[in-house]
Amino acid sequence: MSGLTTTSPHEDPIMRLLSTALCTTAALTLTGCYSSPTPPKPATPAVAQKPAASPNTTDKAAEKEAKIKAERAKLSEEDRALVEAQEWCVATDHRLGEMGPPIKVMVKDKPVFLCCDGCEAEALANPDKTLAKVEERKAEKKKKESENK
Repeated sequence: MSGLTTTSPHEDPIMRLLSTALCTTAALTLTGCYSSPTPPKPATPAVAQKPAASPNTTDKAAEKEAKIKAERAKLSEEDRALVEAQEWCVATDHRLGEMGPPIKVMVKDKPVFLCCDGCEAEALANPDKTLAKVEERKAEKKKKESENK
């Protein structure tokens, strides 16, 4: 027993050849996976850049806005002005006109607009909370408009 390359009488030479072939094939395969014929990509700049809005996103936003305007156009001018002031449903976070024409309900003799019929029960269940939410929505809209000027 003079070294690692000697075979014992019990070792099968075919098994030794097979294991050597498998190891060689694995090494060549892994080496081939890591070498790439394509040139490396250029380094990205250190300053992060904001990706441009895709045209598809812009189209969807414009399409949504057009739908809202179309639904609001179905209202009288007086109601449309009230909807524009309120902007959002008092029961959900949907814009008025987003789910069809806004629904007008009277709460303590005051007009309140909802996004859909499904919100009517909630709005009428607690009239004081509903009217407070309308005033909150109007204040939010005014604040946002003043910030944009």
